[in-house]
Amino acid sequence: MRAEKVTSVDVAKMAGVSQSAVSRVFTPGASVSPKMAEKVLKAAQELGYRPNVLARSLITGRSRIIGLVVAYLENQFYPDALEKLSTALQAHGYHILVFMVSNDDAGVDKVMGELLDYQVDGIITASVGMSNALAARCAAAGVPVVLFNRGQDDERLNQVTSNNIEGGRKIAEFLVAGGHRRIAHIAGWSGSSTGRDRQSGFRAGLNAAGLDITCCIDGMYNRETAAAATREIFSGKEPPDAVFVGNDHMAFAVMDVLRFELKLDVPGDVSVVGYDDVPLASWPAYDLTTLRQPSNRMVEATVSTLLGWIEEGSNDVQKIQIDGPLMIRGSARIPEGWPDERL
Repeated sequence: MRAEKVTSVDVAKMAGVSQSAVSRVFTPGASVSPKMAEKVLKAAQELGYRPNVLARSLITGRSRIIGLVVAYLENQFYPDALEKLSTALQAHGYHILVFMVSNDDAGVDKVMGELLDYQVDGIITASVGMSNALAARCAAAGVPVVLFNRGQDDERLNQVTSNNIEGGRKIAEFLVAGGHRRIAHIAGWSGSSTGRDRQSGFRAGLNAAGLDITCCIDGMYNRETAAAATREIFSGKEPPDAVFVGNDHMAFAVMDVLRFELKLDVPGDVSVVGYDDVPLASWPAYDLTTLRQPSNRMVEATVSTLLGWIEEGSNDVQKIQIDGPLMIRGSARIPEGWPDERL
């Protein structure tokens, strides 16, 4: 038979204190004497009592839960970033409630609506946009939202990204300096600000050198799509001598096709540059030159912005872009004298 649930009343009786005293002991920052806390905690341990956080939130109006919405975890950047977000929030006494969602307005709105029903204190969306109607609903409910690694033209929404336009420009300058002239781009999803901005910066960097992208295909941030794009791009009589791939997740697929299907040497026949600098990029199997997204600083800015709204009552919308270095490795020709930003 299932044991009856232990309540704060049971703890109060065993400890010989009031129920409100038990509540104070389990409320962070509440005033309580060391002797009182010792009695209550001893009784709670013996009874196996744990406070009901959700019930307390009805009284305090704070759940200390942050809703986290993410579209996909195949890209290695996101599991790493989500772990850092969770660790940073836990250090401030918050926990995350993760919801997976399809990357379309209907799917996002449904999940975000459900999150609001959980009385979360704030919401972080990782590479997910949201409709204007839902943004208005969050604002009306007093629930702050921070878009992580995604931008959106809505003055109510905070956002934290790497400087994607500048990152794309840096990659273009690097490839041009390496003597490349037929440069292709397997872009990130055109429906995302990150994909559009990286492509925009890359094209601007090439244009400044009197060049343009020889071939551009939307890789949809999908490994299989990027592999198919690689086969298409390199099927012509004059294949490119360099490829900028919109993120590392796709770049690994591109390199696999080039080396194992098309029998091309990387970087001897073609240079490949990615974007993100996930841990796998530094493995000898890929040794990928890539633009690092400064995830530690992005997480710090995201948590700081969100807690500023929750704990300090801020209403200043933040649009934060953080510059990242180009990580020079062995997948691309290195221009003579090129400075290594890692130093």
